[in-house]
Amino acid sequence: MKAVIWTKYGSPEVLQLKETVKPKPKKNEVLIKIYATTAYAGDCEMRSLKFSFWLRLLMRLFIGVRKPKRVTVLGQELAGEVETVGKDVKRFKKGDKIFGATGFGFGAYAEYICMPEKSLEEVVAIKPANMTYKEAATVPVGGLNALYFLRKGNIQRGQKILINGAAGSIGTIAIQLAKYFGAEVTAVDSTKKLDMLRSIGADHVIDYTQENFSKMSGKYDVIFDVVSKGSFSSGIKSLNKKGIYLLANSSISRSIRGLLISITSSKKVIGGTVTYKTEDLIFLKELIEAGNIKSVIDRLYPLAQITKAHRYVDNGQKIGNVVITVAHDH
Repeated sequence: MKAVIWTKYGSPEVLQLKETVKPKPKKNEVLIKIYATTAYAGDCEMRSLKFSFWLRLLMRLFIGVRKPKRVTVLGQELAGEVETVGKDVKRFKKGDKIFGATGFGFGAYAEYICMPEKSLEEVVAIKPANMTYKEAATVPVGGLNALYFLRKGNIQRGQKILINGAAGSIGTIAIQLAKYFGAEVTAVDSTKKLDMLRSIGADHVIDYTQENFSKMSGKYDVIFDVVSKGSFSSGIKSLNKKGIYLLANSSISRSIRGLLISITSSKKVIGGTVTYKTEDLIFLKELIEAGNIKSVIDRLYPLAQITKAHRYVDNGQKIGNVVITVAHDH
């Protein structure tokens, strides 16, 4: 089979399409024929190790000090078809149309992947009937992250929530989930992304290139900071007295400051690592089939053009998701 091999840390050119061995499922696994995956921002960050010094060091110790060894194929989310099931698998059968997230095992930049039926890190479910494979592939990682944090924020009907970095994979689903929960949503991103944010339900939009939300008069019950950019202290001041600040992709310094704020004030700062659950992916599937969530796709690239896809994501201009199609030409 064909797979994109991660040869070393660095620019998109370190990703090379090669022939490799097709995996065989264990007794508790399904073999999935992948039709679509994504160039997720987290894959690009992992590829280049664009992290803080200590996190970069930990990643090298985990994956490989000089070059990737433990993980050699990136890709965190996918949609495809079950080709074979292990003898102990109960939930799936050959031909099932599925979508899922691979967790830190990665591996979706390939024609095939084996995933366990049940796992603490990897999740698989029947894909939404009203979505194509391309659309469904954009949901798992962004959707599970958005759902996790909004539940931590205990979003209530009538509350005001601001989402900073709203036009990415997490933010676009967070807007739609917040609207489903009954919140009034303000979305923050750059100029060319504002129309899309309105189209998926944002009640108000702020162009961060023109205005700083933390210097505006509005106060919010919840701020979901997807990108962790801008002044943290100013963002905290934009919360109501008992407001909640949700930190995705947080730095160590912000996490420590957030803990102190939670201890010393009536405001709460919540971060942490997202735990993927199958029941949450099924919940997202049901919302999609009910018409409450739709995918946002910016561009499509074939698997052979993975370097172009990563280059486009690296420039920070993507709107929603960049999808990688896997054609299985042979």
